[in-house]
Amino acid sequence: MTKELLSRCGGKCELCGSESNLAAFELPESKGYGDARIMICDTCTGQIKTPATIDMNHWRCLNDSMWSQVPAVQVMAYRMLKQISTEAWARDLLDMLYLDEDMQAWAEAGIEEVDEDFVPHKDSNGAILEAGDNVVIIKDLNVKGTTFTAKRGTTVRGISLTNNPEHIEGRVNGTRIVILTCFVKKVMPSEE
Repeated sequence: MTKELLSRCGGKCELCGSESNLAAFELPESKGYGDARIMICDTCTGQIKTPATIDMNHWRCLNDSMWSQVPAVQVMAYRMLKQISTEAWARDLLDMLYLDEDMQAWAEAGIEEVDEDFVPHKDSNGAILEAGDNVVIIKDLNVKGTTFTAKRGTTVRGISLTNNPEHIEGRVNGTRIVILTCFVKKVMPSEE
């Protein structure tokens, strides 16, 4: 770690603000764009390097870091927001983030192509589900590996999405379970 990076970051992750386990990280596809190093924590590093482990709520920190005066931090914020753009709040932040032409080219250079075969998670009525949504179970479900039944009308708060668009995860009776999306109905904000 260089003294310059440590001084610039003030002992905090330049993306999420964490003060523990900091390390320099060089943005992929950064050749020719100046200083492409940022100081980030091991949580951010792990999720950047292993997209399957992304915790959408962790990246709400980009609401602050995307306004950094450091070009490399802005570019990394843009890349992460693009990666999680299935989340409405991430799309909103992307709409607010302005990058000049050169920075935009740098940011886009490090983004993998979006999978055109992407299938969104949908509830029984066809409403698109997003991580953190609340849903209501519409049918009594026997939960495999447990002794209880997830009752019709049970609200599951703060769901997580899985790699399978027909499955979501959530807590019922204190147990984290996988639920088929065809057996849930999204709770709209006006219904909460």
